[in-house]
Amino acid sequence: MSRLGEPREAQAVEQADWTIVSAPPLPESSFMHGFGRRLASPVAVELNSRAESNACWIESLDDGWLFLNAGWLAAIGAPPEELLQKSSLVAKRIARIEPPAARFPAFPRMAEPLAGPGWFACGSAAMAFDPICGDGTAHAVREAILASAAIRAADRGEDPARLRAHYEARLIAGFERHLIQCRPFYSSGGDGPWWRAELQAIEQGIEWCRARLLAHGPFLYRLNGLDLDVI
Repeated sequence: MSRLGEPREAQAVEQADWTIVSAPPLPESSFMHGFGRRLASPVAVELNSRAESNACWIESLDDGWLFLNAGWLAAIGAPPEELLQKSSLVAKRIARIEPPAARFPAFPRMAEPLAGPGWFACGSAAMAFDPICGDGTAHAVREAILASAAIRAADRGEDPARLRAHYEARLIAGFERHLIQCRPFYSSGGDGPWWRAELQAIEQGIEWCRARLLAHGPFLYRLNGLDLDVI
């Protein structure tokens, strides 16, 4: 992958033929779309004697859900103190709770466009996933493989614009699959306004993906090992 350039101390990044944008900020031409409003708060906790240290618990509540595992609590939706006041499963297993470290978005997000002349967005710069599914790391690896394959294909003479279109279509298809996997969690987690609003946002995201995949048309390449072949 010599076309990506040498490390920063040996050669300026601007001299490389391609840039992989792996974290914000995105190029000015790109915008991050979000599908939902839920926030997550990670909190360190001390379990009490009734809590099995090798188990984890997930509890849905009217305005969010809790995930407790190995001394950490994730509160998604309302702040942790509000969710714990309503909890009948997780709260009774906690002896002490630290103040929340931060709050960050926990709803699916995707950049548009995902690529442009000389650059590909990858990892957290390309998209973010709902933590309920644990899809993020696997998708980031796939994105890296596909971006590097596209750069090699461009280096051997394939049309960069077609390669960028294929990269975008594949990532959009993966994002759509993620949203479809999230759908049953939010359709069965609860029936209150919070759950209905988040489910509606997921449905909007699925329609957004399908409209863009329809505009892209059929896939143009097939990944063969670590290389792209024309279909």
